[in-house]
Amino acid sequence: MIEAKDAGGARAGVLETPRGPVETPCFMPVATQASVKALDADDVARLNPRAILANSYHLYLRPGTETVKLAGGLHKFMGYDGFIITDSGGFQVLSLSDLRQIDDEGVTFRSHLDGSSHRLTPESVIGVQAALGSDGWTTLDECAPYPCDEAVAARALERTMRWLDRSVPAVAAAREAGAKSLFFPLYQGGLHPTLRRRSAEHHNATPADGISIGGFMVGEDKATTWAMLAETTALLREDRPRYLMGVGTPRDLWDAVACGVDMMDCVYPTRVARSGQIMSRTGKFNVTNARFRRDFTPLDPTCSCFVCGRYTKAYLGHLLRAQELAAYRLLSYHNLHFMAVVAADIRAAIKAGRFQAAREEFLARYA
Repeated sequence: MIEAKDAGGARAGVLETPRGPVETPCFMPVATQASVKALDADDVARLNPRAILANSYHLYLRPGTETVKLAGGLHKFMGYDGFIITDSGGFQVLSLSDLRQIDDEGVTFRSHLDGSSHRLTPESVIGVQAALGSDGWTTLDECAPYPCDEAVAARALERTMRWLDRSVPAVAAAREAGAKSLFFPLYQGGLHPTLRRRSAEHHNATPADGISIGGFMVGEDKATTWAMLAETTALLREDRPRYLMGVGTPRDLWDAVACGVDMMDCVYPTRVARSGQIMSRTGKFNVTNARFRRDFTPLDPTCSCFVCGRYTKAYLGHLLRAQELAAYRLLSYHNLHFMAVVAADIRAAIKAGRFQAAREEFLARYA
């Protein structure tokens, strides 16, 4: 449900899920292996993200869907009670291209763990997500590489749309068996306007609860990303929440929302935290820099997270230089807290009718 709109495509809403409402715009921490890196369940509960992303391909390989199912499902297995959307493994079709063979029926992978062979089809991918017990399901897709000509992207899109059509009855069958999960099929088309329009027409006519936007941030420059994304969202049904996959610096949140996006995920906040990069109201910095060795102030004096309430730059930089494992937890927590605050600020600005002004204020400080 859309609650408010503002400048450009910015919108605030509420996604009703089997696990309760999720306010949008929102940033979803990534729990690829059923764990947000460096954090435990109590940390995640304190952050209180109402939605996270896990990866069905990786969980299918390890620990295996049967293990997760025997544990009572993904929520009980990892100790999280919010909305979990699972990536289908479609990105691995691109990122693990040297380990897979793709055809019209599906994808054959050699496991990156032990070299064993595995077959994924549109139907089996839905089955894996149903067995995991996630709340949001995506579809197997072929993400065209960047750069590529329109003919290559068109072949990938046609295959993706056929796979979507095959996923629909699989979702219907799972729901008849008792599943209540939301359906967020993949939307592709590369950076080609005619293909994005073709894909949008197909998606708009497909029964779904939301849409997962793929094919961005695969090597193109940011100006191209935002121009094509704005053109893309304008083609999509307004009543479906739009999930932009794999995007998530603080600036990206503002820019993506300006293009009409509602949900985002990315490993960026925790990945850079592990090397000492900190997000703050006045920009990013590396806490291991020499100038912070005797800086006994918080990472961000305006931040309300427990890390900033208790620890100093000097101490946290020391932990990371000394390779103390606590550093990864504390810095990752702070960065994810910061992303949650940014998303909440964006939502508040939209509802107050001052999204563009708030965006300019944030970017001026963060630069």
